[in-house]
Amino acid sequence: MISRPNYLAQLKPFINKPFIKVITGIRRSGKSTVLKMLQDELIQNGVTKEQIIYLNFESFVTAELKTAQTLYAFIKDSIQTNQQYYVLFDEIQEVIDWEKAVNALMVDFNLDLYITGSNSHLLSSELSTYLAGRYIEIPIFTLSFQEFLAFKQYYSDQPYLPLPYFNEYLRKGGFPVVHTADFNEETIYKIVQDIYTSVILRDTVQRHKIRDVELLERIIRYAFDNVGNTFSGKNVADYFKSQQSKIDLNTVYNYLNALESAFILHRVGRFDIKGKEILKTQEKFYLGDISLLYATMGFRSSLIAGLLENIIYLELKRRGYQVYIGKLGDKEIDFIAQKSQQKIYLQVAYKLENQDTVQREFSPLQAIQDNHPKYVITMDEWWNEHLDGIKHYHIAEFLQMAW
Repeated sequence: MISRPNYLAQLKPFINKPFIKVITGIRRSGKSTVLKMLQDELIQNGVTKEQIIYLNFESFVTAELKTAQTLYAFIKDSIQTNQQYYVLFDEIQEVIDWEKAVNALMVDFNLDLYITGSNSHLLSSELSTYLAGRYIEIPIFTLSFQEFLAFKQYYSDQPYLPLPYFNEYLRKGGFPVVHTADFNEETIYKIVQDIYTSVILRDTVQRHKIRDVELLERIIRYAFDNVGNTFSGKNVADYFKSQQSKIDLNTVYNYLNALESAFILHRVGRFDIKGKEILKTQEKFYLGDISLLYATMGFRSSLIAGLLENIIYLELKRRGYQVYIGKLGDKEIDFIAQKSQQKIYLQVAYKLENQDTVQREFSPLQAIQDNHPKYVITMDEWWNEHLDGIKHYHIAEFLQMAW
């Protein structure tokens, strides 16, 4: 088990605090590993194994604990002393009315409670109703580039070569399981296809009672094919109409929301820099991991710029930023990212091949009249000149920097 210290660092301040710790993320992103890391951390700090109750609700061992009543009764019977117990529930959404059991356990016993789940809508809606103000959410993402390099160093004796390794990261994506051995791309995409199928079936179709699975798949392909492009639900409906396939606009939005809930897609709104307001039209959608596109549609070199944006978006979210697309008059800034008092602006492109491309990428940032950091991120290995205080980095270098 390779440590993912960033997530453990987010959990540590809340150990023994009266909050339910909710760990969310797409299936196979590493939520169970983070729970096991936490378990090791507790034991290292003097908690006995008898004080820790760990249940994985996707295991057959917990087949009889799939209702709030049976789960509550099991935990009640497991608590033998007045000591504090540490309860870790993995994939809690498999339990019917789980939120009622969690609420009652927190009221009735001396517990420090951690739960994981693979559906954001399920967790956010029920938790906000039953546990308002008493939980904190920690999102888990697939491997960052830095984590990918750590896996490479652990499983390979090859030299540390960040720039060449970025191409591999770009082609293979970040699901941890595909980097635990030297799999070829065909095998990797088969593994990711199986993950994708599981997410679609269990966290999308079953959870949201979707009947038209073929239509859902077509919407997914549209979103994947437009990664990095702004579009709306109406654009999707209009596209299907142009293909002689009528579709209800509400259905499009419902399906997009279901895909967001399962972390297959991430919606990013637009922010008007001059008007200082969030716009409600023409959003962007990014993938929970870029390998999902390859596994379902094959490698698409024509989408390279959008895929690089996707990698940067996920890295911003890993680092705790709120992320928007920027609008300044007729110019678009790929990302405005804000955290506390920090703000950064980013443009992402494949390569700055000529002066026109340089002008296109730098001019939106040059038009912003403030002193917050501004970056242009590309895959240029030899051209890294900074212009007018705007810094230009190769994406592999940028992903390893502190910013």
